[in-house]
Amino acid sequence: MTENLGFVHRFVPAGDESAPALLLLHGTGGDENDLLSVGRMLDERAALLSPRGRVLEHGMPRFFRRLAEGVFDEEDLRERTHELAEFVEAAVNEYGIDPRRLFAVGFSNGANIAASLLLLHPGLLAGAVLLRAMTPFEPETTPDLSGTPVYLAAGRSDPIVPAENTERLAELLQEAGAEVTLDWQPGGHGIGPAEIEAARDWLTNAVARMS
Repeated sequence: MTENLGFVHRFVPAGDESAPALLLLHGTGGDENDLLSVGRMLDERAALLSPRGRVLEHGMPRFFRRLAEGVFDEEDLRERTHELAEFVEAAVNEYGIDPRRLFAVGFSNGANIAASLLLLHPGLLAGAVLLRAMTPFEPETTPDLSGTPVYLAAGRSDPIVPAENTERLAELLQEAGAEVTLDWQPGGHGIGPAEIEAARDWLTNAVARMS
């Protein structure tokens, strides 16, 4: 665990130079250790950069505030997104990460701020794996995400993220030029082995196309 660069975080170097770097963004109540095993399952060689959210909700870390379940504090979300982008840029320099191979991997709250990073800071990420993400906001202008690969995994029985919200996020990203893979899973808000395997295959192909 490291506390420099503005966020408590973990960094694990890549196994080889051709491996991607994964920005791991946990869900509500998680921390910098939560998604390390998921990162390893997605690519055992990958560099792992895993920050802890700086907002506390009843003692549980999050990446931004919300007003109610599924209702975001949009002003705080935008501010926290810019802070996270600054951290990512600093970490890229600090750890020698190749930004052309940097993929966000976010779950729930972490997936939401990853989507916000895509919309507010296009070009910061090479791509993203969004697990149970919601539309963070309606952007005033359409960003340029031309060719940016995004894997969006959603649960058909998710009690938190309505299907139309997921579809709107996919639409927003596609309108911005992103190459979106929308994968509907039969489960709810949790993630299981089937979609981890699907995300791993997707990531392997996305990284191979960049080589």
